[in-house]
Amino acid sequence: MSDKMINDEALDLIFREARTRNGWEERDVTNTLIQAVYDLMKWGSTSANCSPARFVFVSSDAAKARLRPHLMEGNQEKTISAPCCVIIAHDMAFYEKLPTLFPHTDAKSWFEGNDALIAETAFRNGTLQGAYFMIAARALGLDCGPMSGFDQDGVNKEFFNGTTFKANFLCNIGYGTDKDLFERSPRLEFDEACQIL
Repeated sequence: MSDKMINDEALDLIFREARTRNGWEERDVTNTLIQAVYDLMKWGSTSANCSPARFVFVSSDAAKARLRPHLMEGNQEKTISAPCCVIIAHDMAFYEKLPTLFPHTDAKSWFEGNDALIAETAFRNGTLQGAYFMIAARALGLDCGPMSGFDQDGVNKEFFNGTTFKANFLCNIGYGTDKDLFERSPRLEFDEACQIL
């Protein structure tokens, strides 16, 4: 084991005891904390440092009212009651920023005109960054409630009309309670999911 490992308490916080929350304390998530989560997660690796993820923090009553019609019925109450719902999206024009993000080669040219590669890269790396976001949020003391039960086209029209952004998944953040908390589901054992060749 490396002497650089984080301790068991931190591992419990981020993974072993972390739960998908459905109930929330009436405590705000400050803009300062939101920025701190982003400033931590942004250091996670992406291919060619492409960083396609984009985040919209839906926290005001007015913004939640815009989001609500696009949520599956079972996700409405827990999302509206959460301090903040994050729309985790990816930018289909991410490659325009590669001259800044990956300046040692002409990586932008790899993507221009290649719609399939753009879509694959944006989705894969944007999803990866969404996972980094959840880890960073938990590391900074927040609970998460990720979900995919929403009308993607509706959210795109409501929040991203006229942009190159596409919604991927949603994640409520805040300080969770045990309200409507499901029993922890099992996970696959190592031998069921892994091979060492």
